[in-house]
Amino acid sequence: MKAKRFLAVMCLTVILLAGCSGENQNITSTGYNKISADEAKDMMEGEYVIILDVRSREDYQREHIPNAIPLPNDEIETCAENVLPDKDAKILIYCTSGKNSTTATEKLIKMGYTRVYDFGGINDWHYETIKGKTGD
Repeated sequence: MKAKRFLAVMCLTVILLAGCSGENQNITSTGYNKISADEAKDMMEGEYVIILDVRSREDYQREHIPNAIPLPNDEIETCAENVLPDKDAKILIYCTSGKNSTTATEKLIKMGYTRVYDFGGINDWHYETIKGKTGD
């Protein structure tokens, strides 16, 4: 009798834990989402997202991902709420190599943004970009 009760409790525990696994395994306890460039591209093609370029404005002018909005990392705390008024919008962030996109993602999460995804740097982006000023 005790063995059957133990087995039933274990089965229920496994079922409950399986149901709590969540849909995105890349989300940390802080809400940080790290995705690949390929995953970001799929999101861009399949739904409405905001693409945020957190490099300098000069870097943005030289080359950026289509439809990206420039918001340099050092302006996030002062300008994000004007540029990104919907804190529940899905925001995909990139920089040059991935370091500043991580910092920017963490800043936005601390400011209350709920759906922020870091997809690293434009150096790893193997899709279309828009080229502009070269500084010549």
